[in-house]
Amino acid sequence: MAGGTFGRIAGLSGSLAVGLGAYGAHGFRRSDRDDYLKELFETANKYHFLHSLALLGVPHCRKPLLAGTLLTSGMAMFCGSLYYQAITADPALTKAAPLGGTLLIVGWAAMAL
Repeated sequence: MAGGTFGRIAGLSGSLAVGLGAYGAHGFRRSDRDDYLKELFETANKYHFLHSLALLGVPHCRKPLLAGTLLTSGMAMFCGSLYYQAITADPALTKAAPLGGTLLIVGWAAMAL
């Protein structure tokens, strides 16, 4: 049951990553934002794509609810905080990125359980 849910989340997340990638390529990059904010956006989008794909593997591991929850939460915190800062130039959520990154690492390890 949990595995199928995370497969659907992977599809939604992947489509969101494509949409944000298009925004980054056609709108955001051509703006007058500084290079650091553009780099943050690119990093967020790269990790968003990679972990959307990782979610497709969640149904095939022994603990799909654990692995999927960790990966989804990590993606939201890591990518979300980077997207937010890149778009708004507000660093208020910056501290969420390291926690999100840690959740991504633990999520990958949970897939190995």
